[in-house]
Amino acid sequence: MTQYIIRRILQAFLVMLGVTFLVFVVMYQAGDPVILMASPDATQEDIENLRTNLGLDRPWYIQYADFLGGAVQGDFGTSLRQGQPVFDLVMARIPATLQLAVSAFIFSVVISIPVGVISATKRNSLYDNFAMGFALLGQSLPVFFLGVMLIWIFGFVLGWLPSAGRGDPDFVSRMRHLILPAITLGTFSLAQNARLVRSSLLEVLGLDYVKTARSKGISEYNVIMRHALRNALIPVVTVIGLQFGILLGGAVITETVFAWPGIGRLLIQAIQQQDFPLAVGAVTIIALIFVFLNLIVDLTYGFLDPRVRYS
Repeated sequence: MTQYIIRRILQAFLVMLGVTFLVFVVMYQAGDPVILMASPDATQEDIENLRTNLGLDRPWYIQYADFLGGAVQGDFGTSLRQGQPVFDLVMARIPATLQLAVSAFIFSVVISIPVGVISATKRNSLYDNFAMGFALLGQSLPVFFLGVMLIWIFGFVLGWLPSAGRGDPDFVSRMRHLILPAITLGTFSLAQNARLVRSSLLEVLGLDYVKTARSKGISEYNVIMRHALRNALIPVVTVIGLQFGILLGGAVITETVFAWPGIGRLLIQAIQQQDFPLAVGAVTIIALIFVFLNLIVDLTYGFLDPRVRYS
């Protein structure tokens, strides 16, 4: 088990190293932020002085090494536009992103499991065809399109829900502002989980021990809930565990559509303004959270199933 943990931690470290390197190189080639920051009447000498003061006159690999050295200590640099530490700016946005991701996660899990179970038990019925058709539609619709359609229907046509921002600090306002973004972000995961639950449960229902339980006169409800579903959910739990990290990363588009003040919107603004340290730091922190969650799922799955550890 110790060797398995060490191997997974080393893999996570290499993934983070690759992510930071790729993001750093891409942002370095995206353009010169000094040109945007300099005043229109700045001379070439003023521009070069600003570049030197910001440390952008050094080779990119020197800047990358400095970034890694600071990141290990929790220092991701200072925002070129806002003049504040990148870590503080990202941490201030994390509660909003976590609120959105957790809400979308709960929405997808609570609905997808019963939908998948009923579809499997009523295979090829009208309900099954409708549910799986809806699931296919949910996986096919782009997030930005779904978000805009929900805003148009429930925000403008019906006027039931607010379509932008996070709302006032009170609970009711926050919940009303959260509904549409959470549905938008969680729909793809809901559809994917429902199809996975259905296919996994159908496979388990055909196994011998389920047929034996039925032959003993056990009710169909107990056969499904106490015998079949518990085993059918093993692969589903693995996927669901990884989806939370995916929801954090996928919140970038949703936060932009709904003007949600989270890390995703902060990242888009940093890219548009070519705020080099803020963009790199935000992507690194998002990747770090995702890799950490992935590592926890891997270790948990390896602990529950010894075959994974020794494979």
